[in-house]
Amino acid sequence: MPGMSMYSDPQFPFMKMHGLGNDFVVVDARARKLAITPALARGIAHRQFGVGFDQLALIEQGTGDAHLTFYNADGSTSAACGNATRCIARHLMDETGKDSLHLTTDRGDLFARDAGDGLTSVNMGLPQLAWDEIPLTEAMDTLELPIEGSPTATGMGNPHCTFFVEDADLIPLAEFGPRYEHHPLYPQRTNVQVAHVVGPDHIRMRVWERGVGVTLASGSSSCATAVAAHRLGLTGRRVQVDLDGGRLWIDWRDDGVWMTGPTMHVFTGSFTTAFLESL
Repeated sequence: MPGMSMYSDPQFPFMKMHGLGNDFVVVDARARKLAITPALARGIAHRQFGVGFDQLALIEQGTGDAHLTFYNADGSTSAACGNATRCIARHLMDETGKDSLHLTTDRGDLFARDAGDGLTSVNMGLPQLAWDEIPLTEAMDTLELPIEGSPTATGMGNPHCTFFVEDADLIPLAEFGPRYEHHPLYPQRTNVQVAHVVGPDHIRMRVWERGVGVTLASGSSSCATAVAAHRLGLTGRRVQVDLDGGRLWIDWRDDGVWMTGPTMHVFTGSFTTAFLESL
């Protein structure tokens, strides 16, 4: 890549952020055209040879305040990433002084606002409940899939498969998750959640993310689990979700599923020429 310093590339900076330990590399491409290839995403994602992330997010100019594109650690793309959206929304609000934003993604229009006390809320849109919207491979009732454990299918711009169990902490998620990520009912693979209900407004949930693996938190998974719990009559529409990395608050309203929680911008850096040329 001509013109780049051997030690740092001021034209390719990045930010490392996380939402409850669900961590991201964020690349701001609003002022310059920066291409993310699957190989580059996989290289940056490697926690020993790269930076490490659960998802990479690209910020670009859009019809609203910004357009966001998401990449999984295996180089595949995702239309939605709730925690990354919250992190970027907080960054953009701090940058512009705005307390509300209009963001666009492959999922559609998402709206974010400052929730006070350092918290950020994002409307993740209406859940997709029909089999062909999630999508599944054939027509069926999405409330109870014909899979052992009768999980619930939900779309939040990405597919989800939620199992309600007696104790989510006892499930060997590293073995359980990949068994269902590639289930033939999900043509685009799926995120897998295991959850149990603590109370009518309180859920404990753990997640295996499609294309990533076990993560400490997932915003879209929290939304999907809250929607599934209410559809099954287990909770109300507003719940607290306790994840391995912390706590989110989910509110399924008429205008969409609102997710609220904390964010963290850990550091800003840039890639070396040697690293980029190695990929």
